[in-house]
Amino acid sequence: MKKTDSDNLEQEGMIPGDLREESILKNPFEQFKMWFEEAAKGGIDEYNAMTLATSTKSGHPSARIVLLKGVEDNEFVFYTNYNSRKGSNLKENPYAALVFFWQPLHRQIRIEGRIKKVSSARSDRYFHSRPRGSQLGAVLSPQSEVIDNRDFIDDQLARLNDEFSDAIIPRPKHWGGYALEPSLIEFWQGRPNRLHDRIVYRRAGKNWKIERLAP
Repeated sequence: MKKTDSDNLEQEGMIPGDLREESILKNPFEQFKMWFEEAAKGGIDEYNAMTLATSTKSGHPSARIVLLKGVEDNEFVFYTNYNSRKGSNLKENPYAALVFFWQPLHRQIRIEGRIKKVSSARSDRYFHSRPRGSQLGAVLSPQSEVIDNRDFIDDQLARLNDEFSDAIIPRPKHWGGYALEPSLIEFWQGRPNRLHDRIVYRRAGKNWKIERLAP
């Protein structure tokens, strides 16, 4: 079996970084910002990609990759089709989890909390900042629904290109943003021998309780 980077890390005794209580930032959003910026500067492709895990009211889980579009008002924001499977899940059960994994840095961040829709005005602003092709894709795609073939997408795209050739594309009502307000944020730093550092911030009223978890 091929050795992974983690195996090599352990074998070579390398320590990629420390995550200690005395050196972390007391505000988890500031800690997230620091790590996020380091991932961006580290040349990691799609460093804003995150796993979004949702579930139905009865507890059936589903996960997929989405892109973080901002941390605003201490909430993690992304955009999608409200009628998609994730949108349906969030309508039934507004609690979800996010995971970032930056393998070159041996870092992971887990986030749990409650999700709500962002305002229509906020969704409008972001929608109109997107490339025209992405706007058309949001309009035409019945995301997560079964379609007959690829021609359905191509035909719809051609039709919408003609329809909006000289017009502003309106944001469809079925597409917009979500914001996750976290109740838990965990920072994981890989270390040799699988003895990884794990620091968790748990919301305690208006404050955060900081604890170390066993690896």
